[in-house]
Amino acid sequence: MKQENQNLFLAIGLSILVIVGWNYFYGVPQVQKAREQATQSQGPSAPSPQTSAPATSAPSGQAGLTVPGAPTVAPEVAKTRQEALAATPRVIIDTPKLKGSINLKGARIDDVELKAYRETTDPNSPNIVVFSPSGSPEPYYAEAGFIQSAAPGLAVPPQDALWSADGDKLTAEKPLTLSFDNGAGLLFKRTISVDDQYMFTIADSVENKGSTPASLSPFALIARHYRPKTSGYAVFYEGLLGVIGDSRLQEVTYDGIEKEPRATKSFSGVGGFIGMTDKYWAAAVVPDQQITYKGTFRAFIGNQATPSKEYQTDVLADPLTIAPGATASVTTRVFAGAKVTATIDKYEASLGIKNFDLLIDWGWFYFITKPLFHLIDFLYRIVGNFGLAILITTFLIKLAFFPLANRSYQSMAKMKALQPQIEAVRQRFADDKQKQQQAMMELYKKEKINPVAGCLPMLIQIPVFFALYKVIFVTIEMRQAPFFGWIRDLSAPDPTTVFNLFGLIPFAPPPFLQIGIWPLVMGLTMYLQMKMNPAPTDPVQKTMFAWMPVIFTFMLGTFPAGLVIYWTFNNILSMTQQYFIMKKAGVKVELWDNLIGVFRKKKVSAASP
Repeated sequence: MKQENQNLFLAIGLSILVIVGWNYFYGVPQVQKAREQATQSQGPSAPSPQTSAPATSAPSGQAGLTVPGAPTVAPEVAKTRQEALAATPRVIIDTPKLKGSINLKGARIDDVELKAYRETTDPNSPNIVVFSPSGSPEPYYAEAGFIQSAAPGLAVPPQDALWSADGDKLTAEKPLTLSFDNGAGLLFKRTISVDDQYMFTIADSVENKGSTPASLSPFALIARHYRPKTSGYAVFYEGLLGVIGDSRLQEVTYDGIEKEPRATKSFSGVGGFIGMTDKYWAAAVVPDQQITYKGTFRAFIGNQATPSKEYQTDVLADPLTIAPGATASVTTRVFAGAKVTATIDKYEASLGIKNFDLLIDWGWFYFITKPLFHLIDFLYRIVGNFGLAILITTFLIKLAFFPLANRSYQSMAKMKALQPQIEAVRQRFADDKQKQQQAMMELYKKEKINPVAGCLPMLIQIPVFFALYKVIFVTIEMRQAPFFGWIRDLSAPDPTTVFNLFGLIPFAPPPFLQIGIWPLVMGLTMYLQMKMNPAPTDPVQKTMFAWMPVIFTFMLGTFPAGLVIYWTFNNILSMTQQYFIMKKAGVKVELWDNLIGVFRKKKVSAASP
């Protein structure tokens, strides 16, 4: 295969890969956002009514779990978040990582904010809110307890039950105990504790003081009474997810669950978790890892009168029979917080939660992505800057693949040295392509050259590139992580752009023209790397190679700055490595001649009449 042709095919493949990836991960979501904005601009839609339970949820006393033919609960009047919080009695949550409150009306965990995370890089911006109460603009909460399995009459606390508390604050050091007497022989107690991170532990017990057995089923749920705004990027997952028993990770988007039969999808087993995930935050129920549970994803679609969309993930265990004078108990955990890798891994190991690390979307390249993150995170703890950690990681990756890359570049150098003989073979068999190829292969065999070896250094970069893209885009550790200078967030694109002279002109160009300093530097390094090789003789190939750096500059201009920095530094290392290998092999480096040739052509063109 001709060296120019193999480079052409490789360049075409990489270009298609990046173009398709850009459109899939960025272009399509941006179009969808534009359409949504256009739709919204045509007029305000009716607000989604917020209810005290899903639109087709069970009647009072069944804690939000659905039953066939359940009547619709009347929607509450939407309030501000603060008004909704003030409407019910509460117990304060105050831990090193969390602040909020527990609603004594229904004993829900429905008010959680993250102390360590804010909406923007501005230190005075609002804290990230995970849970909000029913009646607020975006209700999102966790609930646990028992539902009645047999015997008529009200046995379990209704959703609006007012629980009594033994304290006025829940901290990491001091748990909270709630109690409710149903007046019919059953005493319910709920002890809620929370660690110094994001895990709540709910120990529910029921004492039967009556004269007849009671049959109750433990349940827990995460309810979201609104359709959350998702980013639309396919590079990471947002929606309903869970692992129950031996089932693999189940992921169903908000659109997907609406299309399931009865808008429901269930699976069962022992252990695991179930919940909902956003890009950086998640809420999940973790049932007792020794008990068989049925896990269910649900969507509740309103009607024309109440056009709401609400979502729920829940677990339901087999009934417990509580004899008179006996007490039954069950322990459930609720995760509500930031998807910090070390914290998630610690919970999986210490609590034995099956596949809990999949709460973070590591993607198909899990076996590369997660180790790559751990390497970057380890280096960050040494150098104190994620940008520097990415640069060091790039160098270490180059070092690890140095033997393979060294052989590849040596093969490329030999190919260049062999160009006169290759050209002679082409001329000798110009009219017989089959003999030409046979003579070429004999020449390669004689000189011990692999004609496709030069492709390997670039091919090796592809899985690493996508794994690093995933790490930068998905992990919360990279969120709002600064580099130096104007790069305040490695997970966001370079905020500067050449089209407003890097901020000197008060003009905000559209996203596709967001070509900052780092993308320009990346494009320059790519251009110089191509100029290290002889220019293709074919005019089509020559034009394509000339425009590739420009295309990649525009493509990567919208990518996270950390990824562009990696690509730039990788180009510099590749150029340096290739330069010294060629010099050592006695092959001329074409860089300076090619650059001089470009300027000479410009002078000649300028001098032409």
